[in-house]
Amino acid sequence: MPDMTLVGLCGALRADSSNRKLMFEAARLFDGNSFAELDLRFPLFDEDIQNESGIPAKVQAAADAIAEADAVLVVTPEYNKGISGVLKNALDWISRTEGSPWRDKPVALLSAAAGRAGGERAQNMARLCLSPFRPRLLTGPEVMLAQSRQQFDDSGRLTNERTERLLSEQMQELQREVARMRG
Repeated sequence: MPDMTLVGLCGALRADSSNRKLMFEAARLFDGNSFAELDLRFPLFDEDIQNESGIPAKVQAAADAIAEADAVLVVTPEYNKGISGVLKNALDWISRTEGSPWRDKPVALLSAAAGRAGGERAQNMARLCLSPFRPRLLTGPEVMLAQSRQQFDDSGRLTNERTERLLSEQMQELQREVARMRG
């Protein structure tokens, strides 16, 4: 299906993060028409900011991009056995926007972590945080990249063939979900 748009939320801000590399590999394998990484450098959520100034422009732009996209990638590192503050803050802000940008949106969760579980706890927490928004979260295959710093070459491509196959399968499932939604 050639005309699909995909956006990605990466819970790690570091330019060279394994999670960002995993997100770009997923986007490459999704093979849609366009991909955009959302800028999650939002102010810390504070209802006083919202009441005084409204929804920040960056937050509204992210919510609009999610609403307009055919599918979304949510990629999370595991920090202290949970999702990053960056990702939680983004979810909190986006939940305050008008409409329901996540509603019925096909979403794939991915995680990369230095440990051997590959961010399993963070992925479970991300599911819990997303569920009130009622997206169409893929149930599988789950992609949790363990020992992530050793899993990419110098150009940011996955070196683990098994993970690449699994990621490819997940992106194919995401495309099938988009097709079902367009139905």
